[in-house]
Amino acid sequence: MGTLVGHVAPGFGFFIIGLWHLFNNIKIEACNNNPPNTAIFLSWFPTSRFKYLEPFLIMVGASASIAMELFIGPQRHQPFDIDGTIPSYHLHNFEHSNISMTFFVFAAFCVVLDQVRPKAYFELTQFVGTVAFGQELLLFHLHSADHMGPEGQYHLLLQLLVVVSFATTLLGIALPNSFLLAFVRSLSIVFQGLWLILMGFALWTPSFIPKGCFMHLEDGHKVVRCAGDEPLHRAKSLINIQFSWLLIALTILSLSFYLVLLKLYQQQTPDPKKNNPVQYFSLITNDDEEEDAEAATSTPTKTSSYNVVSVPKSFIQMGHKLADTDMER
Repeated sequence: MGTLVGHVAPGFGFFIIGLWHLFNNIKIEACNNNPPNTAIFLSWFPTSRFKYLEPFLIMVGASASIAMELFIGPQRHQPFDIDGTIPSYHLHNFEHSNISMTFFVFAAFCVVLDQVRPKAYFELTQFVGTVAFGQELLLFHLHSADHMGPEGQYHLLLQLLVVVSFATTLLGIALPNSFLLAFVRSLSIVFQGLWLILMGFALWTPSFIPKGCFMHLEDGHKVVRCAGDEPLHRAKSLINIQFSWLLIALTILSLSFYLVLLKLYQQQTPDPKKNNPVQYFSLITNDDEEEDAEAATSTPTKTSSYNVVSVPKSFIQMGHKLADTDMER
């Protein structure tokens, strides 16, 4: 990070992953014909052709970010000083690389846990995701770089988004069937990506820098500084307005996206209740109904975690009675 590409590239990655999660979570909710709160919303989603495409893309992106921070970006192509210590102007490189490293660990364990399939598979996957967002929040909050200017305001609002991602992922361990949690988590990841992209263009494009502020070179890195308190307050207010506009736009777009996908997939998914004639009529007598009720109270039924469409005994009897009537004719 610390450059236009350093913010736009990871921001684009967050945006794509968040949009992929948003699409899949809405699709699961729309196609679920089972009783409410029975679908489980995952922390990653396989694809049809290559199951582990999402975690592998995360690992590739995280590896590229680590390489850029520690080996490609530094002038000597390594982050250490001559005496082997970490210079102060490379501390933020290590902090950013640690964030990428944690997301690499998350993606790797998504694959490993899916292969091993332990009993706590879902909970452990959510836990590793919580650690990744927690690491991101911790390092952005305790960042070594001076973020007192406009960049600091961008990072402060970014931390709010990371808090939402962290909290919804943590709550998802206890509430795996909550669509609202999955929806908000996906939206917060999309928001993180767009905010990083906006930050990259706003801070490292001279024409987008607020009035009274300028680009300044400090410790080998370009930062935005403001000439006095009034330009600084104006710049922070503009950043708050940008955040508010983006929040409103994402709320409108995400709910519209939800309604469109809900209508699309509900039209494609038939309702089993509408296609099951047992739900609507019965062709047996009252005596047969009494016999069925007595049999139901005396015969235990087996239940499972999957929704199975069962055929009542009365429906079978109905078939026998119709057959007997035909025989008499």
